[in-house]
Amino acid sequence: MYVHIGGDRVISDKDIIGIFDMDNTTVSKNTRKNATSLMLEKAQREGRVETVMDDIPKSFVVTENKVYITQLSVQTIIRRINNEELT
Repeated sequence: MYVHIGGDRVISDKDIIGIFDMDNTTVSKNTRKNATSLMLEKAQREGRVETVMDDIPKSFVVTENKVYITQLSVQTIIRRINNEELT
C-alpha cells in the first residue's frame, strides 16, 4: 500500500523503516546525540534528506535510501498506514 506523507510525496509502506517525532529526537538535550538523531545528521550530510512540507516539521520517515521530513505527526502517518479514518 502507498502512504501519503505530505506535500506531493507518496511512498510504499513496505519501504518504511521507521517514523520518528522531530521534537523527541532532535530538540531534547537527552536525545540530541542518540542513534536516531545521529542517523538523521548522517543522512543530511550525504544528501539523502528530502523535505516534503512547507510548514514546521513534526516528524521524519526513514527508508533505506532517503529520510523524508514532513509536517505530519507520527500518529497521522501511522493511521494512514493502518488505513484508518482521520478525525
